[in-house]
Amino acid sequence: MTTQRGFHTFPEQHGLLLDISQSEAPTSVSSWCDAPLHLEEGSTHYGFVYKGKAVLHTAQGIFTLQEGMYFSLAQPATLEGDGRGVVIRRHGYKGFFHLGGPIEEIGRLRYIDGCTDSLLIPPVLKGDACLNLLHFPPKIQQTMHTHPSIRAGMVARGHGLCKTPQEEIPLRPGTIFLLDADAPHCFWTGQESMTVIAYHPDSDFGPQHDDHPMLNRTIVEGVSARYIDDIRTQETPKIGASQ
Repeated sequence: MTTQRGFHTFPEQHGLLLDISQSEAPTSVSSWCDAPLHLEEGSTHYGFVYKGKAVLHTAQGIFTLQEGMYFSLAQPATLEGDGRGVVIRRHGYKGFFHLGGPIEEIGRLRYIDGCTDSLLIPPVLKGDACLNLLHFPPKIQQTMHTHPSIRAGMVARGHGLCKTPQEEIPLRPGTIFLLDADAPHCFWTGQESMTVIAYHPDSDFGPQHDDHPMLNRTIVEGVSARYIDDIRTQETPKIGASQ
Protein backbone atom coordinates (compact mmCIF):
# COMPACT_ATOMS: atom_id res chain seq x y z
CA MET A 1 0.00 0.00 0.00
CA THR A 2 1.27 3.47 -0.91
CA THR A 3 0.35 6.13 1.66
CA GLN A 4 -0.12 9.74 0.54
CA ARG A 5 -1.32 11.45 3.73
CA GLY A 6 -4.88 10.22 3.66
CA PHE A 7 -5.06 8.79 0.14
CA HIS A 8 -3.84 5.22 -0.39
CA THR A 9 -3.25 3.28 -3.60
CA PHE A 10 -2.54 -0.43 -3.92
CA PRO A 11 -0.26 -2.64 -6.02
CA GLU A 12 -1.73 -4.78 -8.80
CA GLN A 13 -1.90 -8.11 -6.99
CA HIS A 14 -4.56 -10.73 -6.31
CA GLY A 15 -6.21 -11.09 -2.93
CA LEU A 16 -6.73 -9.01 0.20
CA LEU A 17 -5.23 -5.52 -0.02
CA LEU A 18 -6.60 -3.83 3.10
CA ASP A 19 -8.47 -4.92 6.23
CA ILE A 20 -10.03 -2.28 8.45
CA SER A 21 -12.79 -4.56 9.73
CA GLN A 22 -12.21 -3.33 13.30
CA SER A 23 -12.84 0.31 12.38
CA GLU A 24 -15.99 2.40 12.80
CA ALA A 25 -16.94 1.50 9.22
CA PRO A 26 -15.72 -2.13 9.06
CA THR A 27 -14.47 -2.69 5.52
CA SER A 28 -11.92 -4.69 3.60
CA VAL A 29 -10.67 -4.29 0.03
CA SER A 30 -9.56 -7.10 -2.28
CA SER A 31 -8.31 -7.28 -5.84
CA TRP A 32 -9.41 -9.98 -8.25
CA CYS A 33 -6.75 -10.82 -10.89
CA ASP A 34 -7.20 -13.93 -13.08
CA ALA A 35 -7.66 -16.27 -10.10
CA PRO A 36 -10.57 -17.38 -7.90
CA LEU A 37 -11.57 -15.04 -5.07
CA HIS A 38 -13.71 -16.54 -2.30
CA LEU A 39 -16.34 -14.23 -0.79
CA GLU A 40 -17.19 -15.11 2.80
CA GLU A 41 -20.54 -14.93 4.57
CA GLY A 42 -21.51 -12.40 7.24
CA SER A 43 -20.91 -9.41 4.98
CA THR A 44 -22.01 -7.68 1.81
CA HIS A 45 -19.50 -7.68 -1.05
CA TYR A 46 -19.51 -4.87 -3.62
CA GLY A 47 -17.66 -5.76 -6.81
CA PHE A 48 -16.71 -4.15 -10.10
CA VAL A 49 -15.35 -5.91 -13.20
CA TYR A 50 -12.65 -3.66 -14.63
CA LYS A 51 -11.33 -5.92 -17.39
CA GLY A 52 -12.33 -9.21 -18.97
CA LYS A 53 -15.17 -11.38 -17.74
CA ALA A 54 -16.15 -12.55 -14.26
CA VAL A 55 -18.10 -15.66 -13.31
CA LEU A 56 -19.91 -15.46 -9.97
CA HIS A 57 -20.71 -18.85 -8.41
CA THR A 58 -23.49 -18.66 -5.80
CA ALA A 59 -25.95 -21.06 -4.16
CA GLN A 60 -28.64 -19.62 -6.45
CA GLY A 61 -26.73 -20.17 -9.68
CA ILE A 62 -23.82 -19.10 -11.85
CA PHE A 63 -23.84 -15.54 -13.19
CA THR A 64 -21.55 -14.08 -15.87
CA LEU A 65 -20.53 -10.44 -15.59
CA GLN A 66 -19.02 -8.63 -18.55
CA GLU A 67 -16.49 -5.82 -18.40
CA GLY A 68 -17.93 -2.73 -16.72
CA MET A 69 -20.57 -4.60 -14.71
CA TYR A 70 -20.96 -4.49 -10.93
CA PHE A 71 -22.64 -6.45 -8.15
CA SER A 72 -23.51 -6.68 -4.49
CA LEU A 73 -23.82 -10.02 -2.74
CA ALA A 74 -24.57 -10.96 0.88
CA GLN A 75 -23.83 -14.69 0.81
CA PRO A 76 -20.84 -16.96 0.31
CA ALA A 77 -19.67 -17.10 -3.32
CA THR A 78 -16.65 -17.53 -5.55
CA LEU A 79 -15.58 -15.01 -8.17
CA GLU A 80 -13.40 -16.22 -11.03
CA GLY A 81 -12.70 -15.60 -14.71
CA ASP A 82 -10.15 -14.19 -17.11
CA GLY A 83 -10.07 -10.58 -15.95
CA ARG A 84 -9.61 -8.30 -13.00
CA GLY A 85 -11.55 -6.03 -10.73
CA VAL A 86 -12.14 -4.94 -7.16
CA VAL A 87 -14.28 -6.36 -4.35
CA ILE A 88 -15.06 -4.26 -1.28
CA ARG A 89 -16.51 -6.01 1.75
CA ARG A 90 -18.81 -4.25 4.24
CA HIS A 91 -18.54 -6.42 7.33
CA GLY A 92 -21.62 -7.17 9.44
CA TYR A 93 -24.16 -5.82 6.97
CA LYS A 94 -26.69 -7.67 4.83
CA GLY A 95 -27.53 -5.92 1.57
CA PHE A 96 -29.44 -7.13 -1.47
CA PHE A 97 -28.18 -9.38 -4.25
CA HIS A 98 -27.76 -7.00 -7.18
CA LEU A 99 -26.24 -7.23 -10.67
CA GLY A 100 -25.91 -4.16 -12.85
CA GLY A 101 -24.16 -2.44 -15.71
CA PRO A 102 -22.18 -2.04 -17.79
CA ILE A 103 -21.57 1.43 -16.37
CA GLU A 104 -22.58 4.47 -18.42
CA GLU A 105 -20.26 7.13 -19.81
CA ILE A 106 -21.28 9.84 -17.31
CA GLY A 107 -23.32 10.16 -14.11
CA ARG A 108 -27.06 10.83 -14.00
CA LEU A 109 -26.85 13.27 -11.05
CA ARG A 110 -25.19 16.67 -10.79
CA TYR A 111 -22.35 16.74 -8.25
CA ILE A 112 -19.79 19.55 -7.76
CA ASP A 113 -17.52 21.58 -10.06
CA GLY A 114 -18.98 20.12 -13.27
CA CYS A 115 -18.73 16.49 -12.14
CA THR A 116 -21.61 14.00 -12.20
CA ASP A 117 -22.42 10.79 -10.35
CA SER A 118 -24.83 7.85 -10.36
CA LEU A 119 -26.01 5.78 -7.42
CA LEU A 120 -25.31 2.31 -8.82
CA ILE A 121 -26.32 0.30 -5.74
CA PRO A 122 -28.41 2.37 -3.31
CA PRO A 123 -28.65 1.89 0.46
CA VAL A 124 -31.43 -0.53 1.42
CA LEU A 125 -32.17 1.70 4.41
CA LYS A 126 -30.92 5.19 5.21
CA GLY A 127 -27.47 4.80 6.76
CA ASP A 128 -26.52 1.66 4.81
CA ALA A 129 -23.57 1.29 2.43
CA CYS A 130 -23.79 2.18 -1.28
CA LEU A 131 -21.82 2.00 -4.53
CA ASN A 132 -21.43 4.97 -6.86
CA LEU A 133 -20.08 6.04 -10.24
CA LEU A 134 -18.26 9.38 -10.26
CA HIS A 135 -17.42 11.07 -13.58
CA PHE A 136 -14.91 13.89 -14.08
CA PRO A 137 -15.00 15.64 -17.48
CA PRO A 138 -11.76 16.97 -18.98
CA LYS A 139 -10.11 20.01 -17.37
CA ILE A 140 -11.76 19.59 -13.96
CA GLN A 141 -10.23 21.28 -10.91
CA GLN A 142 -12.34 20.20 -8.00
CA THR A 143 -12.78 22.23 -4.83
CA MET A 144 -10.78 20.82 -1.92
CA HIS A 145 -13.17 18.87 0.33
CA THR A 146 -13.53 16.01 2.84
CA HIS A 147 -15.92 13.11 3.53
CA PRO A 148 -17.06 12.03 7.01
CA SER A 149 -16.27 8.34 6.32
CA ILE A 150 -13.83 6.39 4.18
CA ARG A 151 -14.15 6.06 0.41
CA ALA A 152 -12.76 3.11 -1.54
CA GLY A 153 -12.89 2.06 -5.16
CA MET A 154 -11.24 1.86 -8.53
CA VAL A 155 -10.52 4.07 -11.53
CA ALA A 156 -12.65 2.56 -14.29
CA ARG A 157 -11.59 4.83 -17.16
CA GLY A 158 -9.32 7.76 -17.90
CA HIS A 159 -6.54 9.55 -16.05
CA GLY A 160 -6.33 12.26 -13.44
CA LEU A 161 -4.77 13.39 -10.18
CA CYS A 162 -5.82 13.22 -6.55
CA LYS A 163 -4.49 16.33 -4.82
CA THR A 164 -4.06 16.61 -1.07
CA PRO A 165 -2.51 19.54 0.83
CA GLN A 166 0.82 17.66 0.69
CA GLU A 167 0.83 15.48 -2.44
CA GLU A 168 -0.35 14.90 -6.01
CA ILE A 169 -1.14 11.25 -6.72
CA PRO A 170 -1.45 10.15 -10.38
CA LEU A 171 -4.49 8.01 -11.16
CA ARG A 172 -4.90 5.70 -14.14
CA PRO A 173 -7.32 2.97 -15.23
CA GLY A 174 -7.26 0.07 -12.78
CA THR A 175 -5.94 2.04 -9.78
CA ILE A 176 -7.52 0.76 -6.56
CA PHE A 177 -7.64 3.32 -3.76
CA LEU A 178 -8.77 4.14 -0.23
CA LEU A 179 -9.42 7.65 1.06
CA ASP A 180 -9.35 8.12 4.83
CA ALA A 181 -12.27 9.76 6.62
CA ASP A 182 -11.97 13.56 6.89
CA ALA A 183 -8.89 13.67 4.64
CA PRO A 184 -8.77 16.89 2.54
CA HIS A 185 -8.51 16.12 -1.19
CA CYS A 186 -9.71 17.03 -4.67
CA PHE A 187 -9.50 15.48 -8.13
CA TRP A 188 -8.13 17.16 -11.25
CA THR A 189 -8.23 16.05 -14.86
CA GLY A 190 -6.33 17.26 -17.93
CA GLN A 191 -7.33 16.72 -21.55
CA GLU A 192 -8.93 13.37 -20.69
CA SER A 193 -12.00 12.57 -18.61
CA MET A 194 -11.94 10.11 -15.70
CA THR A 195 -14.56 7.73 -14.26
CA VAL A 196 -14.29 6.25 -10.78
CA ILE A 197 -16.25 3.54 -8.95
CA ALA A 198 -16.64 4.64 -5.32
CA TYR A 199 -17.88 2.68 -2.31
CA HIS A 200 -19.32 4.51 0.69
CA PRO A 201 -19.66 2.47 3.93
CA ASP A 202 -22.62 4.57 5.09
CA SER A 203 -25.15 7.11 3.85
CA ASP A 204 -27.40 9.93 5.03
CA PHE A 205 -29.91 9.15 2.29
CA GLY A 206 -32.31 6.31 1.60
CA PRO A 207 -35.66 4.79 2.56
CA GLN A 208 -36.81 4.86 6.18
CA HIS A 209 -39.57 2.92 7.89
CA ASP A 210 -41.76 6.04 8.00
CA ASP A 211 -40.67 7.46 4.63
CA HIS A 212 -40.58 5.24 1.53
CA PRO A 213 -42.49 5.12 -1.78
CA MET A 214 -44.83 2.23 -0.92
CA LEU A 215 -45.96 3.93 2.29
CA ASN A 216 -45.99 7.49 1.01
CA ARG A 217 -48.11 6.68 -2.03
CA THR A 218 -50.69 4.65 -0.11
CA ILE A 219 -53.61 7.08 0.25
CA VAL A 220 -56.46 6.75 2.73
CA GLU A 221 -59.26 9.27 2.19
CA GLY A 222 -56.85 11.67 0.58
CA VAL A 223 -54.10 11.33 3.21
CA SER A 224 -50.78 9.50 2.79
CA ALA A 225 -50.36 6.51 5.11
CA ARG A 226 -47.06 8.11 6.14
CA TYR A 227 -49.11 10.47 8.32
CA ILE A 228 -51.56 7.91 9.77
CA ASP A 229 -49.86 6.38 12.79
CA ASP A 230 -52.71 3.99 13.60
CA ILE A 231 -52.32 1.89 10.44
CA ARG A 232 -48.55 1.93 10.01
CA THR A 233 -46.71 -1.30 10.81
CA GLN A 234 -44.89 -0.82 14.11
CA GLU A 235 -42.78 -3.99 14.19
CA THR A 236 -39.32 -3.70 12.60
CA PRO A 237 -38.39 -6.61 10.26
CA LYS A 238 -35.80 -8.90 11.86
CA ILE A 239 -33.20 -9.17 9.12
CA GLY A 240 -29.48 -9.10 9.86
CA ALA A 241 -26.10 -10.06 8.42
CA SER A 242 -26.17 -13.46 10.15
CA GLN A 243 -29.52 -14.56 8.70
